[in-house]
Amino acid sequence: MVFAVITFILLLLIYLPSLWIRWVMKKYAAELNSIPGTGGELAEHLLNRFELEGYVVERADNMGDHFDPDAKAVRLTDQNYSGKSLTAVAVAAHEVGHAIQHFRQEKIFELRKKYIPKAILFQKLGVMSLALFPFIAMLIKAPAVMVATIAVSLAFQFIGALAYLIVLPEEWDASFNKALPILIEGEYIEPDQQHAVKDILKAAAFTYFAAALASMLNIGRWLLILRR
Repeated sequence: MVFAVITFILLLLIYLPSLWIRWVMKKYAAELNSIPGTGGELAEHLLNRFELEGYVVERADNMGDHFDPDAKAVRLTDQNYSGKSLTAVAVAAHEVGHAIQHFRQEKIFELRKKYIPKAILFQKLGVMSLALFPFIAMLIKAPAVMVATIAVSLAFQFIGALAYLIVLPEEWDASFNKALPILIEGEYIEPDQQHAVKDILKAAAFTYFAAALASMLNIGRWLLILRR
C-alpha cells in the first residue's frame, strides 16, 4: 500500500506539471484575428527591433521551441511559427528573450551554457548505465554489483535533474524580465490578454522544471525496485 501511494505521488509529480504546460499552450493556441502577425513574424520583428544582428528565426524540425546559442537561432514549432495566437506570440517573445540574454552576454545566460549540456550528458550516461544493466546481470550475478550499477545510473540522472532545476532563474528572466515587458510596453497584446500571456510565459519557463521532474520520477521508480 505504501509503495502504491509513493508511486501515485511520483506519477503526479511528473504528469501534472507536464499536463498543465500542454493544457496552457493548447488553451491559448486558437487563431485570433486581432493579432496582426505570426509568432515567426513577431520574432523576426523583435530581432530587428533590438538590433540582434546575426540572429535568425527558423522552424524547429523535430525539437520543441528553443533558442540555439551556437547557431544564434530562435527556433519555433510550425504551430507557433505560423500561428497567430497568444501562445505563438508569447512563446516567440520568450525565445527572443533568450536571444537577448545571449546577445547582451548576461551572466544569467551562463546558467544555460554551463548546466544544460551537463544535464543532457548525465541523463544520457544514466540511460546508458541502465541499458547495460541486463548484460551485467547476466555476466555477474553478484547482487552487490547489480545494485551498484543501478546506483550509478540513479546518481547520473539525479545530477542531470539538478542541473535542469538550476536553469530555472534563466528561464524566468526570459519570460518575465524580457518577454512580458516587451509584449506589454510594445502593445503587442491587449490589456485583457495579459493574464493569459502570463500563464503561457510561466508554462514556458517551467518546461525544464517538468523535464527535471521526469528524471526524478525515473529515479523514484528504480528506488522502488531496489526496495523490493
